[in-house]
This record gives sequence, C-alpha cells and structure tokens, in this order.
Amino acid sequence: MKMSGSLSFDQFTQFKEKLLQIISNERNFVANAGNFASLVYHNLSSISWAGFYFVSNQHLILGPFMGKVPCVRIKITEGVCGASVRTKKPIIVPDVHKFPGYIPCDPTANSELVLPVFYQGNVVGVFDLDSQLYNRFTENDAKNLSSLLKYVIDYSNVRPFLDYYEITS
Repeated sequence: MKMSGSLSFDQFTQFKEKLLQIISNERNFVANAGNFASLVYHNLSSISWAGFYFVSNQHLILGPFMGKVPCVRIKITEGVCGASVRTKKPIIVPDVHKFPGYIPCDPTANSELVLPVFYQGNVVGVFDLDSQLYNRFTENDAKNLSSLLKYVIDYSNVRPFLDYYEITS
C-alpha cells in the first residue's frame, strides 16, 4: 500500500524496517541503491520518478532508478540535481516550471525533491524524486528520506563503485 503525502512517524518506521530487511544482508551498493529507488517509487504516493545520479567528471551520470527513461548525463552546473551537488543540501522545488535552469527530462513532472548523497563527507551523487503533483514534497520528506538514504550508504560497500566510475570522494 502506498504511503500518502509526507511520511508520518509510523510510516517512517515501517519504511525503515522494510529497507533494513532488504539491504542488511547485501553489501553491493548498486543493488542497495536500486532497491531503495524501488521502495520509494512503489511505496510513496504520487511519485513519478525516483533514482540516483552520480558525480563523474563535472557531470551527473544516471544510476539505478524507477520510472520513465530520464536524462542520462547532466552537467553539475545545471538543473535541480546540479544545484543540490553544488550547495550540498536537499532542494525542494514546489513548481519545477519556475526553477531557473530546470531540465525537463519528464514533461509530466511538476515538483521535485533532490537529496545529496554523501560518502565520507563528500557529495558523490544525488537521489532525485519527481511528482506530477505541484507542492508534493516537504521538509519532512527531505529529512526522512535523507535519513533512510544514509542506511543505504552505511550498509553498502561503496568504495569499489566509486573507484570503478572514477568518482572522487
């Protein structure tokens, strides 16, 4: 059953338990990132896209995701994802059509939430969420999903992935 709107404490706890059941016995970062994207996409309401982009050579390169075929490569100087990398902060965009430099990978998206992915204190990518609803995302969503995303990093062996893709951290 999809969880509506911003996650309540009980929903957050259920989501965390479900995530930990899936990733606690798996160390592969790509597998855990893919399962995280799937959990978010299939369990939160009104999500049209959920996935990762990883920093490589001044670009963000597409990683595991759920949803329509997206942009594959984004300059870190552009878009909401690039802004999150540059500021090292979550970015909530209530109306993407009003965001300067917005990159319309999905023409049906109307709001977006982008969370930086940290490894050893450095931003190595972002987790990006789109919705067809305006004003879909809240500060509570950003806080809770950032907290859950940290488990993916903590339970995964991230270093081989970063080395393979020449991602600096």
